[in-house]
Amino acid sequence: MTESATPGEGGPADLRETLQTLAPGTALRDGLERIKSGRTGGLVVIGDTAELDDICDGGITFDIPFQPTMLRELSKMDGAVVLSSDAARITRANVQLVPSPSYPTVESGTRHRAAERTALQTGLPVVSVSASMSTLTLYAQGQRHPLEQPAVLLQRANQALSTVERYRTRLDMANQRLFVAEMNNYATVGDVLNVLQRQIMMERAANDMDENIVELGVDARQLTLQLTELRGAADDLDLLVRDYIVADAVPDDDRVADTLAALAALPDSELLNSPSLARVLGLPATEENFMEGVVPRGYRALSRIPRVQRFLMDHIVAEFAELPSLIRAEPEDIVAAERVSPLWARHIYDGLRRLS
Repeated sequence: MTESATPGEGGPADLRETLQTLAPGTALRDGLERIKSGRTGGLVVIGDTAELDDICDGGITFDIPFQPTMLRELSKMDGAVVLSSDAARITRANVQLVPSPSYPTVESGTRHRAAERTALQTGLPVVSVSASMSTLTLYAQGQRHPLEQPAVLLQRANQALSTVERYRTRLDMANQRLFVAEMNNYATVGDVLNVLQRQIMMERAANDMDENIVELGVDARQLTLQLTELRGAADDLDLLVRDYIVADAVPDDDRVADTLAALAALPDSELLNSPSLARVLGLPATEENFMEGVVPRGYRALSRIPRVQRFLMDHIVAEFAELPSLIRAEPEDIVAAERVSPLWARHIYDGLRRLS
């Protein structure tokens, strides 16, 4: 589990990219595993910057291509090994790191304290290899991140996949109930919130699994395919918000983006609280009103008709305002919407008939 710390100054590398660089199967991970197996311990800094120069004392300067075996040999010396920012070259070895003691650290070991403070002060990723515990720990972006063995990561990813599968099944059932209610004009606030809650829960579980996939590297190809299939369409949540957010007209992209951001920011405890979700959309936020009827604008229904693109949905929704009016419309009514040709009007009319 990742533990938060206080971020330092400098230009920190993206944590996801760093984890990809350190994933099993990469040359750098191979080198780190060799250090761990040798039980000598080590410090590896990814990135050679001016900020790092300020806290380096001594060492050997050179510039050679990275090799796992060379990293192992250089780590036998007491100091840190410094790599280029892409970890493709070894630039220094046997470097004594002297970060400022003003940066907080929860570590007790000398090597780990130096690693955490160096990461905080320079913003560079630093990996500490413990000789006594045989563990790898990454310090980056103000976080302490243990690098687990592939078997542990794979087990965790498979558990996460099972969770995503359960959420997907429940979401599909709730989604189908809401869609039938939409097409027959009896959808309620509670129906919408039920789908919204399950959609966000599935997305969060999928994001957690995605972190495990990044750390697994080449061992995660099959899991990546399964997760992509389970996630489904990327804009499902966007369409739900566009259908039900309370607005006087067709909600613009900025309003939708702000709403999606507010939903993403909800803590898990609030996510399980339906009134909190309702307030974000502007829907009635008291449980006695959850049986109150709501009318969708029609985005979700139009998305089920093949090849209907978003700009066309916007024009149709602007013309009809709500799904029941669109369902009752004839092709000659639909063609009145801006940029809708007679051919598209017939295609949409037939598609809605099939869905009904």
